[in-house]
Amino acid sequence: MTFDTPISRLGTHCVKWDMLKPLYGLAPDEGLAMWVADMEFRPPQVVQQALEKMVDHGVYGYFGDDSKYLDAIRWWMKTRHSWEVAPEWIFTTHGLVNGTALCIDAFTRPGDGVILMTPVYHAFSRIIKAADREVVECPLAVVDGRAGLDLAAWEAKLTGRERMLILCSPHNPGGRVWTVPELRALADFCVKHDLILVSDEIHHDLVFPGQKHTAMANAAPEIADRLVMMTATTKTFNIAGAHVGNVIIADPELRKTFAKKMNAMGISPNSFGMHMATAAYSPEGAAWVDALMSYLDGNRKLFDEGINRIPGLRSTELEATYLAWVDFSGTGMAPDEFIERVQKVAKIATNHGASFGMGGENFLRFNIACPRAQVAEAVSRLERAFADLQ
Repeated sequence: MTFDTPISRLGTHCVKWDMLKPLYGLAPDEGLAMWVADMEFRPPQVVQQALEKMVDHGVYGYFGDDSKYLDAIRWWMKTRHSWEVAPEWIFTTHGLVNGTALCIDAFTRPGDGVILMTPVYHAFSRIIKAADREVVECPLAVVDGRAGLDLAAWEAKLTGRERMLILCSPHNPGGRVWTVPELRALADFCVKHDLILVSDEIHHDLVFPGQKHTAMANAAPEIADRLVMMTATTKTFNIAGAHVGNVIIADPELRKTFAKKMNAMGISPNSFGMHMATAAYSPEGAAWVDALMSYLDGNRKLFDEGINRIPGLRSTELEATYLAWVDFSGTGMAPDEFIERVQKVAKIATNHGASFGMGGENFLRFNIACPRAQVAEAVSRLERAFADLQ
């Protein structure tokens, strides 16, 4: 299988395609699903083989002896991210949205403020509000189309009720890879305001040539007493349905607090996800990721060149992720108008920028982790939908 091979996902309970009609009014045979953040590719063969071995055995009991799983995580973090992780630091959650929710529950109380650097992944806001905490939106500064920190402006917004900051690194949407000076400045900000820093690094393997992701644990090791790291195989290897992720905590006191919350919730691992993750974090998995990023780099270039030819549209240059962030403000259209053109004329389902918080109102997010022919088709449809601007 190559990344160019189309794979039909219709009728597989795939949210991206099977919910296209109910949510966007688009028939799957004419619409393009470019919204949900999973890929249109099969995972590496080593993951498939791990599942086949389970199926061949035919007994699906409780998972035990996680030593190989922990070793695989530690090997991956050391070889791919130069980050040394001890096995006792690792907690397995049902994905990183679950991991984030557990952190909010463990380290804050109802009424506390949780800082988000917006626009940012929309699930963060949803779970903060559901937990009766306050979302504190700190908009990113944007200079020449590139997002950055705006710490002075953020300080002016604080009330003293804030107890946590959630960092998305690399950033979703917008695809920024934070530099070490930026990460250190953010760490200092958290120390100054006595904040727990939760660093969601789920996209840390999906970094384009010329960029380097640095784990927050490496950028600012001195803040280990307030740092919670989160990683997962799910985005990297397109196994989001496995719902497996890791909360990694070096500090013993933070670990004790988090372990108590895990125990209180009765959380135990999904054996399918554990086997898939163990297989993925391997030399075979690493080779697959390298090939994936080379392919996605081609998709990124094709998409950006096409979008930036359309007057009034600008595609943010991605440094990481496969989630293109397109600015429609140059069209002079209100969001309702450009959204209608994209959905009803181009027949493309995207994530609406407003759902990511302040600063996202004039944007749409497009998932370009699909066969290149679909990227080309999306560009062609958008050119036609906005032809009157040319």
